[in-house]
Amino acid sequence: MSVRWLYLFPLLLLAGPLAQAQQANLEQAGAAGQANLDKLARGEAAPLYLGRTDGVEGSPYLDDRWLPAQLTTDNQVPLAPVPLRYDVLNHWLLMLSATHTPLHLNDRHVVGFVLQEPASATGPARQRRFRRFAEAPNPAYRSHYAEVLHEGRYVLLKHYLKTVRKAPVSSGYGTDTHAATLDDNTTYFLRLSAAETVPVKLTLKSMQGALPPLAGPLQSRAQAARTEADWVAILQQLDPR
Repeated sequence: MSVRWLYLFPLLLLAGPLAQAQQANLEQAGAAGQANLDKLARGEAAPLYLGRTDGVEGSPYLDDRWLPAQLTTDNQVPLAPVPLRYDVLNHWLLMLSATHTPLHLNDRHVVGFVLQEPASATGPARQRRFRRFAEAPNPAYRSHYAEVLHEGRYVLLKHYLKTVRKAPVSSGYGTDTHAATLDDNTTYFLRLSAAETVPVKLTLKSMQGALPPLAGPLQSRAQAARTEADWVAILQQLDPR
């Protein structure tokens, strides 16, 4: 589906550092939660678009829906839940304000968030946890967010990445095209230790290569593994938290 890349999002300026909570168990609801969020989202509206304005195929978002999300800041105090979108292309968090205005969140103090995904025809409701990809082998990715799929002795992370592939001005068949396409370059990583994180594929060979101590048990359990959920279930069995 082709989407036109001309949106109006407020570009936000952080008015000051996020206020430190006086108590770690501060209740973040109602006016208190909104006050904290206001400190993260202030600014003037400005146009934001991707270079060419005549259309880009694909979505920049992890999910096009506004999903309820619980943000956590570097003082480890959760904020009030807000409708959120994760812009994977730009690695931005977009928040829907109380007046239904999309805001580009200044996430300098955000260390992670949990998306509340509702039940659908393909599965039950679930929570999806994201955190900064601080251990990324590529330093350029360390400010990005990665989804935590499994966490035990080992950690399975899913790093979302989208890149723009511009189409040629001429298709070669006498028809000009100006569309660009967003390519999905999502990669899985296993955090083996505090000093080692490696890319993996969700295949028996790749997982055994990354996890020699679990090679035997993986062999006996992974024959029927076909999906991401299958691999997560196997890791939860072999590497409980």
